[in-house]
Amino acid sequence: MLTASKLEKIIELEDSLRSQYQDQLDAKSAEIELGIKKQQEQQTVIEKQLAQLTAVAAEGTASKRTEQLNRELTHRCEKLEVEIVTQKKRIKGLQKDLAEDRAEIKVLKQYDAAAMKKNLDASKKKLAEKTAANEMLQKSSSKAKAENAKLQQKITELETRLAALEPEEDKEEGEEVKEGKEASAAA
Repeated sequence: MLTASKLEKIIELEDSLRSQYQDQLDAKSAEIELGIKKQQEQQTVIEKQLAQLTAVAAEGTASKRTEQLNRELTHRCEKLEVEIVTQKKRIKGLQKDLAEDRAEIKVLKQYDAAAMKKNLDASKKKLAEKTAANEMLQKSSSKAKAENAKLQQKITELETRLAALEPEEDKEEGEEVKEGKEASAAA
């Protein structure tokens, strides 16, 4: 039983200590409960802030990504603007070349190949006809020259004959003239 008496003493001691320190224990329990409530409130605030920070971080990442995309797009736009300027210069050059080619085509169309070939064929035909006519004229001219030479020869022969005949006629005429003079003198 010693132990029962000791247990009773311990319980009494505990009761006395409790009565002495009950107010303090209650205050400390209230403080502990208040601290636990504050800790829970702080935990909820921390969780909210963590959620906000996560959202802000996500937005920040999205914002950084957007800024990066903006920089890339700006760089691309600058490159495209430079390329557009070079393409415009190239287009102007090509338009100039096109205008020159069109002018050349216009000049070349003036010389229509089919019409020129047709004209060439007609000219060849006319040339052949004229050549044939010229050959005929050459032949007839040669004949005429030959005939002319023959006629000239005949003329010269006739002239020589005439010359031979003329002195005889001159003698006869001379005699007739003398006779006529004598007759006129006698008359």
